[in-house]
Amino acid sequence: MSPIVYVVPVRALPGRLLGMLRTGRTPQGERVGIAFTRPDLLVTAMGADQAWEELCESALRGMLRPLGIDRIQVDPLLVAPPVDESIGDRAPSTSAPVQAGTKRTASATT
Repeated sequence: MSPIVYVVPVRALPGRLLGMLRTGRTPQGERVGIAFTRPDLLVTAMGADQAWEELCESALRGMLRPLGIDRIQVDPLLVAPPVDESIGDRAPSTSAPVQAGTKRTASATT
């Protein structure tokens, strides 16, 4: 049986080969990992400019675990853009680093 491979959104860090795994929250406030089964589903939910990487489920879970996240939201229909950190109070962002071997953007696959 081959491992499940997901398309996961990442946020690039300027001047680095390292990116940050994007996470989200449910409407109830629970932190979740975000994953898609196909690049076109990521484009629909997050836009064509969203960078992404392929990760197997075990690697994704391993990156989320230190953040205290044990739920992966697969194929969400909408992912709201990140909140502008310069507006209002907000808890500090915690994201898991992703080694960017081959940086991809969703638009590169459509």
